[in-house]
Amino acid sequence: MTVENKISELVLQAAFRVYRALGPGLVTQAYVECLTYEIKKVGLEVDSQKNMPLVYGDLKIDLGYSIDLLVEKRVLIQVKHGENFNALDMAKMQTYLKLSGCKLGFLMNFNVRSLKNGIRRIMADHQIVREQIKTAI
Repeated sequence: MTVENKISELVLQAAFRVYRALGPGLVTQAYVECLTYEIKKVGLEVDSQKNMPLVYGDLKIDLGYSIDLLVEKRVLIQVKHGENFNALDMAKMQTYLKLSGCKLGFLMNFNVRSLKNGIRRIMADHQIVREQIKTAI
C-alpha cells in the first residue's frame, strides 16, 4: 500500500466521523476545522488554510493559491459547499496537484444527504492540465 493510500484511508475515516457528528448544512470553515482536528487525532500532520507559492520560471509569487488542507505534505483536500462538483472544481484540483507536486487530492462536499456522494478522489494527471492550458489559449 502506498503512503498516499494509507493517508487517504485515514482521511476518509476522519471525514465520515465529522459528517456523522455534524451532518450537512454548516459553513465550509466548520467542516475544515473539524476535519483538521480529526486528522490530527490520528497522528497525521495537517496544515489548514495553507497558502502555497506559485513558481513560474525564476518568479516566485508567495500567494499563488490556497488549499484547505495539506496532509503529510502529500495529500490535498478542498472542502466545497454546494450541490455538485463541476468541471472547474476538478480542473482546479489538477492544477493544485501539479503545482504542489502532490499525487493525490480530495474534493469534499459535506452539504449532501450521503457523504459518499460528496467525495471525489483525484489523482494527479499532469497531461490533462497541459491540454487544458492549450485549449484555453
